[in-house]
Amino acid sequence: MKNIINANLSVAVVALLLCPLVQAATISKADFQAGKARIGADYKNEKAACGAKAGNAKDVCIEEAKGKEKVALAELEYARTGKVSDATKIKVAKAEAAYEIAKEMCDDKAGNAKDVCVEEAKAIETKALADAKLGKEIGESRHDAASDKRDADYKVATEKCNALSGDAKSNCVAQAKAQYGVN
Repeated sequence: MKNIINANLSVAVVALLLCPLVQAATISKADFQAGKARIGADYKNEKAACGAKAGNAKDVCIEEAKGKEKVALAELEYARTGKVSDATKIKVAKAEAAYEIAKEMCDDKAGNAKDVCVEEAKAIETKALADAKLGKEIGESRHDAASDKRDADYKVATEKCNALSGDAKSNCVAQAKAQYGVN
């Protein structure tokens, strides 16, 4: 079951992150309005299709529909303006959508496994947002992005340690601190 959820999580993240960016060509106001209407209709259809599902599968389906809508709207805005800042917003939308989907997938789990799953989802989002930030501000944010990624990985490692107890937990935490340079 864990491998299936991780595989589904990976597929959702890759699908959202690998969607090609819309080329930076400005579109007319009419095309923009038509695009918004199409995206809205697509979202309603996808959300309606989720009605056939039940439980957490339905919740995941709805989050996927929301994520697609959010990314499509960001891509449409970029197509309208062609601004670099709007290209960055596409990356941010993809990262946030992937996180929401991954977090929803974690609801099938319980206890420490769920906590680890949520931390892993958050780490994926943090890394993707750091990469978006890195693309935006190469100089100063390169250091910030590396720090954000390291901190996210450290949180996942310490969350995994919480499943242990006694000396095993202490050793696990110490190893995580050493690996990620945390004092």
